[in-house]
Amino acid sequence: MSNELTDRKFWANYWESKTDLAFAVPVNYTFHQLFKKLLANKNIKTAIELGGFPGYYAIFLKKYFGLDTTLFDFYVHQPVLTEVLAANQLTTGDVKVIEGDLFKHEPLQQYDLVLSCGLIEHFQDTKDIIARHLQFLKPGGTLFITLPNFTGLNGWVQRTYDMDNYNKHNIDSMNPAQLAAYCKELGLQQVEAYYYGHFSLWLENMKQQSGFTRGFLKALWFAGKVFTKAVPMESKALSPYIVLQATK
Repeated sequence: MSNELTDRKFWANYWESKTDLAFAVPVNYTFHQLFKKLLANKNIKTAIELGGFPGYYAIFLKKYFGLDTTLFDFYVHQPVLTEVLAANQLTTGDVKVIEGDLFKHEPLQQYDLVLSCGLIEHFQDTKDIIARHLQFLKPGGTLFITLPNFTGLNGWVQRTYDMDNYNKHNIDSMNPAQLAAYCKELGLQQVEAYYYGHFSLWLENMKQQSGFTRGFLKALWFAGKVFTKAVPMESKALSPYIVLQATK
């Protein structure tokens, strides 16, 4: 069985279906607080975002922290990337690009920070895909991985209203304790793995849902936001993300 739950055609269709990609990445972009803390405590000058087309996090780190950033993906739609860079007052070359296969590529450089956001859950062998990150990471460098949490309420929404997208994800990978164990087995230090965010939910096919469904999900989203504002905590049931951090 292939390790990959998606293929090049899937991602080509996915990105070409999007019409709102070219936006200015804000200073409070997702995980900004974690990046700010990380960069304040570590001497990080270079970073590579794996599987991150169109490179929002590489752009974020370049735009707001001045890092020397690289985007690596096996599918890069250059016109889209050019538009996204322009929307952020950047040009081609401000963020380096490597188009290649993570399972065949041999890095010519290692980086202070290796990150992926929404990558590892698309593969069957979670430990193996984490290990693929390490070939890009300098000794003493920082690994930063995030993935969605489909084991709680947001997972129920995905299963109920977009089973096709749900099936593109390895739900077993969404386990902080297991992710931490894999990192320790791979020899990493200072390992942290945890649920992140108070509440959110989304659907890739939201525009195709009925008015009733969109209204229901909007009400559910609002109720979740109100509840987690009153009771702010990260949890398996409600947190939208899982974060994994470690040092090589």
